[in-house]
Amino acid sequence: MTTEPTQPTQSPALAIDGRAARSAEPRDADVIVIGAGFAGLCAVHHLVAAGFSVRAFEAGPDVGGTWFWNRYPGARCDVESADYSYSFDPGLEQQWTWTERFSAQPEILAYLRHVADRFDLRRHIEFGTRVVAARYDDPAASWRVTTDSGHDARASFCFLATGSLSVPQLPDIPGLEDFAGPIHHTCAWPADGVPVRGRRVGVIGTGSSGVQLIPVLAEQARQLTVFQRTPAFSVPARNRQLTVDEIRELKQGYRQRRAIARGAPGGIARLPVDRSAHADSPAERRAHFEARWRVGGTPSITGAYSDLLIDVEANRWAADFVRDKIRARVASPKVAAKLVPSGFPIGTKRVCADAGYFETFNRPNVKLVDLRATPLVTATAHGLRTTGSDHVLDVLVCATGFDAFTGAVFAIDIRGADGRALGEHWAAGPRTYLGLATAGFPNLFLIAGPGSPAVLTNVVASIEQQVDWLVDYLRALRGRGRRETVAREPAEAEWGARLQAEAQRTLYPRAASWYNGANTPSKPRQFMVFLGGLATYARICDDIARQGYPGFRER
Repeated sequence: MTTEPTQPTQSPALAIDGRAARSAEPRDADVIVIGAGFAGLCAVHHLVAAGFSVRAFEAGPDVGGTWFWNRYPGARCDVESADYSYSFDPGLEQQWTWTERFSAQPEILAYLRHVADRFDLRRHIEFGTRVVAARYDDPAASWRVTTDSGHDARASFCFLATGSLSVPQLPDIPGLEDFAGPIHHTCAWPADGVPVRGRRVGVIGTGSSGVQLIPVLAEQARQLTVFQRTPAFSVPARNRQLTVDEIRELKQGYRQRRAIARGAPGGIARLPVDRSAHADSPAERRAHFEARWRVGGTPSITGAYSDLLIDVEANRWAADFVRDKIRARVASPKVAAKLVPSGFPIGTKRVCADAGYFETFNRPNVKLVDLRATPLVTATAHGLRTTGSDHVLDVLVCATGFDAFTGAVFAIDIRGADGRALGEHWAAGPRTYLGLATAGFPNLFLIAGPGSPAVLTNVVASIEQQVDWLVDYLRALRGRGRRETVAREPAEAEWGARLQAEAQRTLYPRAASWYNGANTPSKPRQFMVFLGGLATYARICDDIARQGYPGFRER
């Protein structure tokens, strides 16, 4: 069996697109930042601008994080490019030109490389360097991190910009090591691609990555076999090239667009709908859903009415509309029945945005295997065996998602003020205050972590809000001469209780999803996202700052 490493370690001096990734000189710093994706780059830029010295570590050979590693064919953002970008610099907005409504992975990675160049961020980052341990030194009120090279670095504060979806989850299939062909995970796709033309390819997983990848593989593979456990709700992305006029209007109105996004629950420049699905007649609802279906994108249906994620009947109307659309897109009623999601409300698992996903199953070289009807039994040297039959494969692709929220954090041996491991503190599930800090771990901050709204909003907007707030807090600590801050346990407990109470008022707990850890067998079940939306979350954070940060203990 051959597999690609999740995050291959390469030399910091590796030439990337003709440029050398520069490594920072060994030194202590005010802040250590772990990760150089959207969150890490934003943190490095804002901290440096505020006068803090920064030392950042990135396991990969270049910036990009998720958008460096997830380079499988079809990988694309499901938030419009204009919103899925930094807002902190008007000059950047004017200089960079997005070419598509929903940008593909190469364009997003090019954007992040451009940001790193424009703001000279690489000089603060050590590439090809994985952090394996972080320990808090009580007397010194500082963090000591250890890298995979055995070197240590010290800083007063540590920012975890490790990503909510960065550690792959491999399927637990007996005999997988016996498979003679290559095995690839979507989040570790080789830079030079995977040869599939004329080969028999199997894909396990039909979540967001699988939905994007499968139509592309179907065009190249001799035979594509899709192994599906849970059908996904997916809507057409309606992606397209942006016109010259649209680009001009976007740049002229960028500031207004950002203002709308900051005040919106999802962090995107779309005003929320304040209308119940019950207010319309069946014909009016159908017409409204149809109009939004034509627009495309993931909020087109779940954002059609204000009560779709809190009212069972309203949700069923939306789900039935999408189910009817799926049946209409698939020629075989038998195959369509396998692809129609059931058993959970629409929107309580991630809704996908696709480009001809369901139509792919009309192709003669594509076969769907329903693992609920015929579960996987074992892998063999020549493919996969289910209770129904043997499936011969040359290549196996795992689009099986991530160990969300905690995977990347637990990959580092993090120990707090009393030497206690973060994994022990979070044994019953992640515990945070505002999704930003955790009791017993002074001067440690998370970005887009569990307990924040990030993954159910435009994550870039959430990242910016959190980084802005954290940097302002570090400025306040510096101004007061404080060298240590830690979340108070009662504040942490109160925030955790609020997360669960808000979740229970919605339909989200009715689904087994990665939002509540159900995709990882060893994880405790708890809802890990703040559901109040980005604008509400930002107001809460700002109120706490105005009150003098009462949820933290400082010294």
